[in-house]
Amino acid sequence: MAKRPSKHLRPPRPLSTSFARSEAKRDGTWLIQSMPAGRSVKDYLCPGCHQSIPAGAPHLVAWPSVAPIGASSGVDHRRHWHSACWARRA
Repeated sequence: MAKRPSKHLRPPRPLSTSFARSEAKRDGTWLIQSMPAGRSVKDYLCPGCHQSIPAGAPHLVAWPSVAPIGASSGVDHRRHWHSACWARRA
C-alpha cells in the first residue's frame, strides 16, 4: 500500500461555492460556508479569539472571494472561525 503524501504537500480540498454565502467586511468580500458538527473532524484555531475549535463543534469557514495577489485561489487562505467570533468581526 502506497503512503499518502503529507497533508501539507497536498493541494487544499475544494470547497463548493454553491453552499457558500457572500459577506462584505471592512477588508473585502468573503465567502462563508457553515461547518456542521458532524462534518468537523479536526481541531482548528479560531483567528478571532485564538482559542481552539474542537473537532465535532459547529463553526464556519471563511475565505476571500478574490484571491490575494500571488495566490492561485482564495481557498488557499480559508480559515475556520467560531460563528460568534465571525459575527463580531466588522
